[in-house]
Amino acid sequence: MKNIKLNHYLQAAIGIAIVICINVLANGGTGGSSFYASVDLTEEKRFTLTDPTKDLLDELNEVVYVEVLLEGSFPAGFKRLQRAAREKLEDFRARSGFIEFDFGDPNTGTVAQRNERRKQLKEEGIEPVNLRVADGDSKSSQLIYPYAVFYYKGRRQAVNLLENEIPGMNPEVALNNSIALLEYKFVNVIQKLESQEKPAVLFTAGHGELPAYETADLEKTLQEFYNTGRLILDSVVNIRPEVDVLVVAKPTQPFSEKDNFKIDQYIMNGGKVLWLLDRVAVDMDSLTTRREYFPKTYDLNLDNLLFKYGIRFKDNLVMDLQCSNIQLVVGFVGDAPQFDFFRYPYHLVISTGASSQHPIAKSLGPINLLFASTIDTVVETRLPIDKTILLASSNNSFFQRLPVGLDFNFLRYGLEKENFTKPAQPLAVLYEGEFDSYYANRVDPSMVASLEQLGQAFKPQSDRTSMLVVSDGDIARNDFDKRNQRVMPLGLNRNEMEGKGFLFSNKDFLVNAIEYLSDDRGLIEARSKDVKLRLLDAAAAKQQASFWQFFNIGLPLLFLALFGFTYNWWRKRRYAQQVGPHDE
Repeated sequence: MKNIKLNHYLQAAIGIAIVICINVLANGGTGGSSFYASVDLTEEKRFTLTDPTKDLLDELNEVVYVEVLLEGSFPAGFKRLQRAAREKLEDFRARSGFIEFDFGDPNTGTVAQRNERRKQLKEEGIEPVNLRVADGDSKSSQLIYPYAVFYYKGRRQAVNLLENEIPGMNPEVALNNSIALLEYKFVNVIQKLESQEKPAVLFTAGHGELPAYETADLEKTLQEFYNTGRLILDSVVNIRPEVDVLVVAKPTQPFSEKDNFKIDQYIMNGGKVLWLLDRVAVDMDSLTTRREYFPKTYDLNLDNLLFKYGIRFKDNLVMDLQCSNIQLVVGFVGDAPQFDFFRYPYHLVISTGASSQHPIAKSLGPINLLFASTIDTVVETRLPIDKTILLASSNNSFFQRLPVGLDFNFLRYGLEKENFTKPAQPLAVLYEGEFDSYYANRVDPSMVASLEQLGQAFKPQSDRTSMLVVSDGDIARNDFDKRNQRVMPLGLNRNEMEGKGFLFSNKDFLVNAIEYLSDDRGLIEARSKDVKLRLLDAAAAKQQASFWQFFNIGLPLLFLALFGFTYNWWRKRRYAQQVGPHDE
């Protein structure tokens, strides 16, 4: 009898333990418990944190509090985003005890409270998404705030969790991109809130580069987490190593040998350079006022320097069937000019996202490049250099070698696909490795003397570093409304969408590029994560509905009944063996 009682007690204890474990795990899934664990069985390892993310979380020494404004009743897509954000934060908290988070709904409370909350969020730069929800035959609108607000060490930063949907893109793909980028967005903002000093990003000046008012939108975005400014190379002895990224944005005048030497030694000491260069000088004003216009190449005195690093531009202009519009005068009504829009193959529309897996360009919208040239990627160097093509024209491309006369006559006949017979042309390339100095065997004694005055030695070879080259300086240029003294958004092309305008992803690409170049920890690795979209086959699902209903509902119940029958039979048999005939 003692054995029977002990067996009953043991079974009861196991049952209680199972119930407790189930409750603990269930609470962990809702943020109500500090216990959380998971096993990543996905092919793309979507739930596995990257090593740089783990390292950053391990170094936290104060609480990071995250307020996610995604609580409430949402359509299925936003529920997916909400669930993914919760799971990612739980992954973070499982790694570090300094992660705390809550989900809130800004749309609760009285009308006055909601309006006050919305006003406050707008002042903080948090704008809602006006979602149209269909309910049967009726439609209603719902304001949703897909944001997470991070608080760390007395600082705060809001993060938009929703990636912009590109016209023509499946909404599920846009949502999938949003989910894939959650880890990167979260760890990126934590790193920036943790940094006590902002990295320095300086734009070169003194060679006809883009003026400050034409890079104002890019700099405004950067200034939240970077110190930006202008660096006149003639006015400094050298480029200090504290400069994290040097941006050369569309120079139009030649660099002196002394300036080239300063850039060379900056690179040799591990400096990162973002080269935004026009190879061909095309002036749209000259083009529109002449019957035929022959552009020339810029004489920047950079060719030999860049060639030593494995960088060379071809003397051509790339054309692409995938292009943006320009506006031209087609006639007059009285004295009033009449305009129309024409697709212009020299204004390239570069698709990224699906084609590029590099974190700089992955999941971005289209990018607009103007009068770009081919970057030659087969230049040999003494030391091996890794070259990654980040932007390229489409497979319906063409290029014209200089000299070439430009006019608008061909626009009268439209763009024919059979005229665009060249493969994709490289237009933005990332170079990574150890670079040889251009001045290794030709350094001037005065240059060496200037370094010795600073207590520095000439370096003939760099440590591992990186440079990014884009064959269009206008990628960084925003328009400026002189009449209203207003900076226009970088990437805005007002000739698109029949004059309504379209915002290209030029700024996102450049911000990602600067983040990559200045990121010594490799956190941007998380941006290359991919979450595969496995869409349901609606026809097959409808045809096999009965089978899957039984599989998901009936089969578990059948297994449960079979287990209960087997367990009761086993208990009766065991009880009969333990009691035996002599105990009756």
